[in-house]
Amino acid sequence: MLEIRHLTKIYDDGTVALRDVSFSVPDGEFLVVIGLSGSGKSTLLRCINRLIDPTEGEILWDGEDLAKLKGDDLRKVRRHIGMIFQQFNLVKRSSVLTNVMAGRLGYTSTWRSISGQFSQKDQQMARDALERLGLTDQTDKRADELSGGQQQRVGIARALMQEPKMILADEPVASLDPVLAHSILQHLERLNKEDKMTIICSLHYLDLVQRYSTSVIGLKDGRVVYQGSSADVRNITDAQFKSIYGEEAERMGGIVGELTTEEKGAA
Repeated sequence: MLEIRHLTKIYDDGTVALRDVSFSVPDGEFLVVIGLSGSGKSTLLRCINRLIDPTEGEILWDGEDLAKLKGDDLRKVRRHIGMIFQQFNLVKRSSVLTNVMAGRLGYTSTWRSISGQFSQKDQQMARDALERLGLTDQTDKRADELSGGQQQRVGIARALMQEPKMILADEPVASLDPVLAHSILQHLERLNKEDKMTIICSLHYLDLVQRYSTSVIGLKDGRVVYQGSSADVRNITDAQFKSIYGEEAERMGGIVGELTTEEKGAA
């Protein structure tokens, strides 16, 4: 169980990115975080795995407050929290296999990681992860030779190398076309259902949210303004929609919410 209690993040320039955020995520959920750009989605995910230090509040995972951990204790917990990024965060000139092996850095001694001397067991784990993501034939290619969808699958394979109990996915399909977006989210859904892995994923578009989430929270100006299940999102009211996306936002195509043209440009 992940419990976020009264989480606040104020950046050094005074920007309040999160304001007294509280919610809980049972193990095995596929939680989607929705909201406009600048609503606090990325800050929230980065606070959970402590890429960003929160200003106030608690991040309780199985009863342990991640907000208080430091040094080795924090590194040990981070091993089990995978992270997937919007822009993939791959080393473009390195091979696909080398990029995936980077997911084992939390388990490998410093000298081995610097020299790239990973164990045969770890190398086989990487090949198994690539096979699971349908990338066996891409193993020796440079990362920048791959398509965007393939690069994001490499990012998922890298996260799997951490043997995660939870994966945080920060706008993982924002730079992909609709077909590839569904492909990536189907891979995450498979991990959620087959491995009982908790997934916390930020997304913009409600059609994807309705299809893949088991639960949803909506952020606006750093505050939680909506909580519900995927069924609730399918029946979201105009008032609830506007509480998340603003009074100027419009819903297009019935129950599928889309941003306005201006908001799409800002996304």
